[in-house]
Amino acid sequence: MKILLPVDGSAYTKRMLAWLATHEEWLSGDHTYTVMTVVPAIPPHAASMFPADQLQGYFDETAEAIFKPLRKFTAKHDLRTAYVSKVGSAAEVIAKQADKGKFDLVIMGSHGHGNLMNLVTGSVATQVLARCKAPVLLVR
Repeated sequence: MKILLPVDGSAYTKRMLAWLATHEEWLSGDHTYTVMTVVPAIPPHAASMFPADQLQGYFDETAEAIFKPLRKFTAKHDLRTAYVSKVGSAAEVIAKQADKGKFDLVIMGSHGHGNLMNLVTGSVATQVLARCKAPVLLVR
């Protein structure tokens, strides 16, 4: 199975990893994983004040700070894993990656807010559910 793991380095990412670690069926060699993080874009007027290579360095460093503990987790469990970082709106980019990459499943952590809170503030998980064609497993 081809599985996409969107991560942001938050406690919800850690909870999702803990859930994976306690479910050996998801850690078998039958699966391939793509760990993906989405770094928010810098507004164009602010981005225009920096050289492109400096901006790219910022995006790369931000992604790597999120990936570092995940690299330890995937190595410990001997998972076949690719790492991808993108810049943009998290929900939109995750859904596009899931569809474009033809993933069988998306597993992601969720804040676990109730429906009223999601209605008021929205959430990345809710938006991914609405936009994504692949099945999404939310870990709360």
